[in-house]
Amino acid sequence: MFDDICGDFGLFIGRDGTWFYRGSPIGRKPLVKLFASVLRRDDEGGYWLVTPAEKGRIQVEDVPFVAVEASVAGDGREQTVTLRTNLDEIVTVGRDNPLRVATDPTNGAPAPYVLVRDRLEARLLRPVFYELVERGEEISEGETRILGIWSGGEFFRLGALDREGS
Repeated sequence: MFDDICGDFGLFIGRDGTWFYRGSPIGRKPLVKLFASVLRRDDEGGYWLVTPAEKGRIQVEDVPFVAVEASVAGDGREQTVTLRTNLDEIVTVGRDNPLRVATDPTNGAPAPYVLVRDRLEARLLRPVFYELVERGEEISEGETRILGIWSGGEFFRLGALDREGS
């Protein structure tokens, strides 16, 4: 993706969304927001800060953002789910910003993510995910009951439910 690389910038984003420079947390949110505004992800999954003057690799433990708050307007197929990230970016879940739930390979727990922009995702904090689960609707896919949530006219799967009687 990028031909002119300046190297590693010494930045790291932890799983909790904290940005670090050479091992020390960056405490100034406006500075982190500035870095985030030039954050890019390449086709191989690497993360880069790209400015007109330079570009360099940064390390990301999971994904660069964390969804810290949800708001839901409307009901059923007409509802809209809006998420706020730890850097105050507002994301409306829908076709352009889909919600996906992976399974954490270490413990089997659900790991929910939303696309924020340009291949950059936010992981939903557990309370945010549970709030969506509480508002979820059950549908059937063949013999399987699925729990999901509507937003922007799209149904987003939150997980499969055990079949009744099994």
